Amino acid sequence: MTQSLEVLARRTTSMQGIRSVVHTMKSLSVINAAPYEQAARAIEAYHQTVLTGLHAFLSQSPPMKAQASRSASQVIIVFGSDHGLCGNYNDALAAQAAPNIDPEKIVLCVGAQMAGALSDLGIKVEKTFMPPASVDGIGRLANLLTLELDGIRMKTPGSDIAVTVAFFAQGAQGLQTAEIKPLLPLDAGLIEGFRSKPWVSRSLPFFTMPPDDLFLALIHEHLFASLYRAAAEAMVTENAARLALMQQAEQSVDDRLDALKADTRAMRQSEITNELLDVIIGFEALKKDKRRKRG
Repeated sequence: MTQSLEVLARRTTSMQGIRSVVHTMKSLSVINAAPYEQAARAIEAYHQTVLTGLHAFLSQSPPMKAQASRSASQVIIVFGSDHGLCGNYNDALAAQAAPNIDPEKIVLCVGAQMAGALSDLGIKVEKTFMPPASVDGIGRLANLLTLELDGIRMKTPGSDIAVTVAFFAQGAQGLQTAEIKPLLPLDAGLIEGFRSKPWVSRSLPFFTMPPDDLFLALIHEHLFASLYRAAAEAMVTENAARLALMQQAEQSVDDRLDALKADTRAMRQSEITNELLDVIIGFEALKKDKRRKRG
């Protein structure tokens, strides 16, 4: 009996420790998600400024093509996670992105675990980048990806490139949704919308930079902002997935603790009952012994 109670006590103490860790991880997921959400909103405001610059440029420029040539390098960037405790985050996104990856596409990957998930599907990863460990790391990652795309573009005949990003974003009711978005070439509807949209100011846009250099700079900032936004959205979704998983783990631990407490109460009650029975049996034995002596 004593040994069983000791075992139950040790198990209860262990489960309480596990619950404390799970609760801490759940709290960290909530705390970490907030800065990434703010970063996503901030970069969206900057992206709108870049799009306004594109609107100004296109309104004063001759028509341009919106499709990449056949010789353009096809690049897809997949944003994964290396932080763990977020379920099948990498495997699920790899399965969603795989149908959009052709053998001739250059695959850039964020996260070693995502690279492994893509390799398991028979997809060759050209280069792997480390995911951001904090909000400050998002800018570093977006800058590295932009520089890598510039390098690929310079190696391409005609300096033409097509870029697609794949990442998880939060959908309706907080569910994670795979987003497969083309960044380059610019969407034909976006270009046509800028051309048909009237300029709101009475002063027409004017620029002194060479048109090709200005357009390249705007595209560079468009890429940077889009990659920054994708990385921020991926981190928000990752923390949301971790939070949901920790909530499930916490509920499972609480159920196990309730079961252990019930077993401990039952064991203690059984021990008390046995001790009372021992006292009663001993008392009855003493009474019989006294009667024999008197007789």
